[in-house]
Amino acid sequence: MTPDPIQDTDRTVTLQHRETTFSGAIWDIQRDTFTINDGDEPLTREYIKHPGAVAIVAVDDQRRVAMIRQYRHPVGQECWEIPAGLLDVEGESLLSTAQRELAEEADLTAATWSVLIDHYPSAGSSSETLRIYLAQDLQPIPEAQRHQRVGEEAHLVLRWVPLDEALGAVMAGAVKNVNAVAGIMAAHLVLTEAHKPRPADSPA
Repeated sequence: MTPDPIQDTDRTVTLQHRETTFSGAIWDIQRDTFTINDGDEPLTREYIKHPGAVAIVAVDDQRRVAMIRQYRHPVGQECWEIPAGLLDVEGESLLSTAQRELAEEADLTAATWSVLIDHYPSAGSSSETLRIYLAQDLQPIPEAQRHQRVGEEAHLVLRWVPLDEALGAVMAGAVKNVNAVAGIMAAHLVLTEAHKPRPADSPA
């Protein structure tokens, strides 16, 4: 008998109660009480209700990754990351969001897009789903047309990092941002031809 493929699958549970316990500026905290199987004791779980996000590994023709340094208040650090952003524009596709975020955070456009990975950054505490794209054939946006950054993004620093150096920083624990870790490792597998990326319009 052939075992089922290794694949995340939907599961229906019996929801007994749901409430929003906190409404925030960006996301809310939700509390659900549910049972997984009939006869089970009810479970109560609180989690972040998240709109989802995308991230981008942008690689130039010298095999350098566009990395940005951004202050992250919850961890109190300047973190090296890859461009990323929330799915917070109604009707905007995943790819369109990625294209917008690459322009806003790295002042870049890309002619070639593909999907590296989809992941749940913290499935035990957040509903966030995240797609990481590989962007290639890059072009800088003219300075007069660049996005005016505000908040933490006003202090972004962009650096072009050789892919091998970025991978080494991940493996040494010097870079901890989950999207940078996952994206850089996946890009390395793709660019060394160990794995193939998926088309940019692949279903999530």
